[in-house]
Amino acid sequence: MKKINDLFFKLAELTLVIMLSAMVIMVFGNVVLRYGFNDGIISSEELSRFLFIWITFLGAIVTMRENGHLGLDSIVRKLSLRGKKIAFAVSNLLMLGCCTLMFYGTFKQHGINASTRSAVTEIPMSWVYGVGYVTSVAMGLMILGKLVQLAKGNFEETDLIQVQDSEEVVIAHTQGAQK
Repeated sequence: MKKINDLFFKLAELTLVIMLSAMVIMVFGNVVLRYGFNDGIISSEELSRFLFIWITFLGAIVTMRENGHLGLDSIVRKLSLRGKKIAFAVSNLLMLGCCTLMFYGTFKQHGINASTRSAVTEIPMSWVYGVGYVTSVAMGLMILGKLVQLAKGNFEETDLIQVQDSEEVVIAHTQGAQK
């Protein structure tokens, strides 16, 4: 199971690199064409916008796996072990609820998006906004995995804090721990 999980995230990271590269090439090429030749590729603007949507959502999935999302953890750090476990469970249940709402909302809009085409490339908008399915399912599975691990008792106390402080605070904590 871990190999499948790792493969999924390697594929997601590779997809992000390809999408970002394509977006940079399209935008840069369009700028050169507009300023150098008073011309441009109309579809590159639309495709870049769609890629940006996918990059944002896929990036959020990868960042969640690495606990890289910023958050406020000052209260959680002061809680007892039991309090941290309760806060962990509650926050993960709330996030799971948000994933459920995202999936449901994407599902409710699917019919409209499937019949609506983008203005220039005429791509069905369900392909653009279908990233809501991918994101909600991937994040939901990660959250369920964390809740199962919590129920089994497979978490250290430091694992119960799921967010990162700003870089300055992380550096200060690291330097303080080394002294």
